[in-house]
Amino acid sequence: MRIDRPATKAALVVNVHSRTGGKAYAQARERLRELGVPLGATFPLHDPSRMVETVEAAASDGHDLVILGGGDGSVSSVVDVLAHRDLPLALLPLGTANDFARTMHIPTDLDAACRTIADGHIVDIDLGLCGDNYYVNRASVGLGAEVAQHMSHTIKRYFGPLAYPVATAKAFFKHEAFGARLSFPEDDLEPREFEALLQISVANGRYFGGGQLAANDSGIDDDTLDVTVVRNSGVAGLVGVARGLRSGASSSQVEHFRVRAVQVDTAQRMPINIDGEVVGSTPQRFEVARNALHVVAPETWTDGQAPEEAE
Repeated sequence: MRIDRPATKAALVVNVHSRTGGKAYAQARERLRELGVPLGATFPLHDPSRMVETVEAAASDGHDLVILGGGDGSVSSVVDVLAHRDLPLALLPLGTANDFARTMHIPTDLDAACRTIADGHIVDIDLGLCGDNYYVNRASVGLGAEVAQHMSHTIKRYFGPLAYPVATAKAFFKHEAFGARLSFPEDDLEPREFEALLQISVANGRYFGGGQLAANDSGIDDDTLDVTVVRNSGVAGLVGVARGLRSGASSSQVEHFRVRAVQVDTAQRMPINIDGEVVGSTPQRFEVARNALHVVAPETWTDGQAPEEAE
C-alpha cells in the first residue's frame, strides 16, 4: 500500500560505526537540508547499542520520520520500535551487505539515497517475527547463525562485501550437520522431518547474506515467508548450494517452502540469527507480520518489484 504524507519533522540517526557511517553523517545532513527534508534532531551515534533508545526518544519528541544511516543490523535493531507504529523509516544504506536496501531498491550511493528520501513515497511492507523479535531480511538456524558469530567488526571493515564469504568459509569448516522438524501451523502442508542439514532460513525480504535470493519470485509485501532448507552435502556440494542460494532456485540440496508461519524444532537446542545478530534459540515459531512497517521507497518501487524486474 502506498501512503502519500510528507514529513514535517525528521530525525537523522546515523550509526557512525557502520562501515561507511563515520564519513557519511555530515555529508548526509547537509545534503538532506539542501533537498528540503525538514530535519529536526540529528544523532551521530558512536555507540550502536544506543540506536533503539535514540529512535524511541525521536518518536517521543514528535518526529514523524526516522532517517536511519546504517546497515542491515541497524535496521533490524529498530524495527521492534517502529513495527505497527505510524512512524515511517527512511534509509541511508551504510552497511556491508545492505540487503534491505537492495530489496527496497534504495540506492547505496549517498546522494541518490538522500534524493530518494526527498522524492520517494511511503509504502507498507511485511516484517518477519521470530518469537517476540521482528526482522526485515532473514532468520536462520545452522550455518547462518554460525556465520553471524564469526562476523566481526574487523572482518567487515577489512573485507567489505567479501566479509560474508570469508565468515561463511570459516563457519562451514566448523559446522556440524543437524536434524530438524518443520511444521506449518497456518498452511495446508504436512510436517517435514530432515536429517543432516546445513541450514534453515526463514526469509521475509527478497535478499539476504550479501545478495542471496530468498526465492525467484519472493517479495517483502506478499504476506508470506520463504523457508529454505539446505541439506549438508559436504565440500563437494558446496558450490551447487551456493549457486542455488544466489539464484533462489531449488535443487537436490536446496528445498523451498512459501508459508505464513513455520515452527522449527531441532534435535538439539540451536542459536537463531536474525539479520546478523544471534537472538534466541530453537525450538521457535516464525510468522509474517502483515504491513507492519512504513518505509520510504523510490518512486520506481511498486508491489515489491522495480519495473525492470516486473517485466
